[in-house]
Amino acid sequence: MASSPITLTSGMRKNLFNLQQTSKLLETTQKRLASGLRVQNAVDDPVNYFTALGHRQRATDLAARKDEMSESVQLIQAANQGVEGITALIASAKSLAQSALSAATTSEIQTLAGQYDSVLTQIDQLGDDSGYKGVNLLDGTAITHTVKFDETGQSSLTMTGFDASAQGATLSLVTFASTAWVSAGGTADKATINSVITQLDGARSALRSEAQKLSTSLSTITIRQDFTAGMINTLEDGAAELTNADMNEEGANMLMLQTRQSLGTTSLSLASQAAQSVMRLF
Repeated sequence: MASSPITLTSGMRKNLFNLQQTSKLLETTQKRLASGLRVQNAVDDPVNYFTALGHRQRATDLAARKDEMSESVQLIQAANQGVEGITALIASAKSLAQSALSAATTSEIQTLAGQYDSVLTQIDQLGDDSGYKGVNLLDGTAITHTVKFDETGQSSLTMTGFDASAQGATLSLVTFASTAWVSAGGTADKATINSVITQLDGARSALRSEAQKLSTSLSTITIRQDFTAGMINTLEDGAAELTNADMNEEGANMLMLQTRQSLGTTSLSLASQAAQSVMRLF
C-alpha cells in the first residue's frame, strides 16, 4: 500500500520557502565574510570577475618587468663601480707621471714608468671584472642591453656598452718602455711625460662622458620603476574594487539574516500550530 504524501499548509510552505532563501543568503554572506570577496568566481558576476582577472594578470606581468628593471639597475651600478675604479686608477697614473717630471735619477724615472704601465694593466683587469650576471657594459664588445618597461615589451630602453680598456677607443692610453720617459741626457723627458698627462686628462673626460650616459639610463629606469610600482597598485586597487566585499555591509547583513532566520523559524512554528490544533479534535 502506497504511503500518502505529506501535505503542508499554505502558511507552512510559504514560511519554509522563506527560511530556505534566508539560509542561502546566510551561506553567501558567511562565504564573503570568510574570504573577503564579493565576487569569488565567474558565476557571481561574470563582468566584474573577468575584468578584475585582467587587471591582476596585467599587474603580474608588470611585476615581472619591475624585477627585470631592478636587475638592469644592478647592471648599471656594476658598470658605474667599474667607471669609478678606472677613474681612480687614471688619477693614480697621472700622479706617477707628474712625479716622473721631478724625478732626480734615471732609475727613479724608469721605476715610475714601469708602475705606470702596471696601472694600465689594472685598468684592463678592472674593466673586465665590472660585469653583472654575464653582462659587462665595459668590456669593449659594443654589447647592447635592452630594458623592457611594459607588459608587451613595446616600451623599452637600449643601452650600449663601451670599451673601458686602457688602450681601447674610449681611453686611448699608450704603454711605454721603461726608457721612454728618459731623455738623452738621463733626465725626465718632459715633452713625452706631458703628452702622457694630456692623454690621461682626455681619458678622464671621455670616461666622465660615458658615466653621464650611464647616469641618464639609470635615472630613466628608476623613473619607470616608480611608475610601474604605482601602476601595479592602481591595477590591484581596481581589481579589489570590483571583487572585494564591504565587510561592514556584510556584517550588517549577517545580523539581519540571523534575525530573519530566527523570526522565520518562529513563524513556521506558529503556522504548524494550526495543524496541531486539528489533532486535538481526536
